Amino acid sequence: MSKQTVVISGPISTYSGYGSRTRDVAKAFIELDKYDVKIIPQRWGSTPWGFIEDHPEWSFLNNHLFQPQPNQQYPAPDIWVQITIPNEFVKQGRYNIGITAGIESTLAPADWVEGCNRMDLVLGSSNHSIDVLKNSRYQKHDKNTNQAIGSIELNTKTDILFEGLNLDTYKPVKSTLDLSNIRESFCYLFVGHWIQGDLGHDRKNVGLLVKSFLETFKNKSQQPALILKTSSGTVSYMDREVILKKIDSIKKTVKGKLPNIYLLHGDFTDAEINELYNHNKVKTMISLTKGEGFGRPLLEFTQTKKPIIATGWSGHIDFLKPDMSILLPGTLGNVHPSAQNKWLIKDSQWFDVDTMSLGRTLKDTHKKYKDYIPNARRQATYAKENFSFDKMKEKLGSILESNVTEAPKQVELKLPKLNLPKLNKQGQTDLPKLNKV
Repeated sequence: MSKQTVVISGPISTYSGYGSRTRDVAKAFIELDKYDVKIIPQRWGSTPWGFIEDHPEWSFLNNHLFQPQPNQQYPAPDIWVQITIPNEFVKQGRYNIGITAGIESTLAPADWVEGCNRMDLVLGSSNHSIDVLKNSRYQKHDKNTNQAIGSIELNTKTDILFEGLNLDTYKPVKSTLDLSNIRESFCYLFVGHWIQGDLGHDRKNVGLLVKSFLETFKNKSQQPALILKTSSGTVSYMDREVILKKIDSIKKTVKGKLPNIYLLHGDFTDAEINELYNHNKVKTMISLTKGEGFGRPLLEFTQTKKPIIATGWSGHIDFLKPDMSILLPGTLGNVHPSAQNKWLIKDSQWFDVDTMSLGRTLKDTHKKYKDYIPNARRQATYAKENFSFDKMKEKLGSILESNVTEAPKQVELKLPKLNLPKLNKQGQTDLPKLNKV
């Protein structure tokens, strides 16, 4: 029996979160071994291209790449899988699945909800990503009269497909990464983009992290360091200079003897990132993120068995537990105009961390670091057992079995029983007696 055809559209060879997501989903489909998998590569904004070429362990995906030719008709696939933001979802197959990390705030744009409704099934990375889509409702208005003519709300089926942890890559190792230029033996690590938004208002909240770190440890006799593995989305020299200027401008607002901040800029392989996580100078990962669709670096870091400090809201709290990691309190506040764009819209909100609690946590983790290790080890075990790639693949298989009608299977031919006459001793059928006429 032939396999069902699955066509996956996504930024599979880009250095991006959606690139990682596409590669994992494609690998899961291939390993399920129930589908004929084809992949249509897409770009992802200005993020660099060439991940598969740079990582030979992913070269098997090249066997599944498919580039449709213009003006050529193709049969609709049995299953169409599109991995992107929801406003780009289109129906191309007999059964259509949209996969998204959703939005990091409390409100998704109306065209995202409409995009989801074009699909047969939408899979979000976290409970947060799906809940926001479900709670985003709008009134439709007539363009001429401005009268309400209906509503826009999510009415398609949804489920959660978390982003599975690659345990072959992210695991405890003896790091050989050269951090000899960092003199401190105790470093907090941040990993993520530093994008648009005034101080305290960029999505990853890097500016406030820098400011709070400086204020907390200024003039201390023993000062830890902060390592920022960050960029604005590119790996150029100009981008590096922009980041350095941002750090310097914040340092000028804090008086006293300041702790050191180190910038790591540029592309790292997955193995190098894991070595960074495991380096003996890196003691804790910290993120003051205002919102996550999932938060993949936080999940990766769990396997070091070192403490994690993060905000207590949005996608990452699916796998970071308050009795195992340090989840900072705070409140929801409006997305600042400096951070708003066509996706992070005016009326939406996200998380504002409580800075007093942040300061106390930074001091306590530095002073009583060993007290946090037992819970960090429990967090590592929990993430490993519940959020691995294999668990994600298992969940995908279950979702497909529950929702997607399979191709017709061969069935056993069952004939009805016939009431045949009995045979006599001569092997012949006794003829019925006939009445005389």
